[in-house]
Amino acid sequence: MRKHLHLIGLVGSLRAHSYNRGLMEAARELLPEGLGLENFPLGIIPPYNEDVRVGGFPEPVAQLRQKIATADGILIATPEYNYSFPGILKNAIDWISRPPDQPFLDKPIAIMGASASLFGTVRAQMHLRQVFVYLDAKLLQRPEIIVPDATHKFDAEGRLTDTATRDLIRTWLVAFEKWIRRLTP
Repeated sequence: MRKHLHLIGLVGSLRAHSYNRGLMEAARELLPEGLGLENFPLGIIPPYNEDVRVGGFPEPVAQLRQKIATADGILIATPEYNYSFPGILKNAIDWISRPPDQPFLDKPIAIMGASASLFGTVRAQMHLRQVFVYLDAKLLQRPEIIVPDATHKFDAEGRLTDTATRDLIRTWLVAFEKWIRRLTP
């Protein structure tokens, strides 16, 4: 019998009907049997402050660190802001990666992103990959989920309606499950 895998989802946008929230919801809908997904709201993480950290992690940060430490993998959906990933996501990563026992070490991570631009989130994902290489996370390399021209692929409520993208997410999730199982037998 195969172990049920628990994933944590992080969305780098605070907007209720963002394309990237829609991507994460599509991932939830398309999860293969045996995978579960829990989203964590990054908006509750306070701005990083080392003076605060030396006194202990704030409760939302401690919760997220624990959830990441015990998760089998992390799904990230990021928009692209100014050729990079958003500050809300960077802030959470900065908090989570502080010692002791930074939980990104050897953690399987898969990244996706959607943008209204024709270039999608290529640059944001490249920057995010650089950060996770430094943190010794284990990134899924392929397939990539880079959704350009998102205004034509989501409805007004942020639901992904593009069949080809939904099919690619399904394939991506299967590949991520295989990646996790390969890394953590």
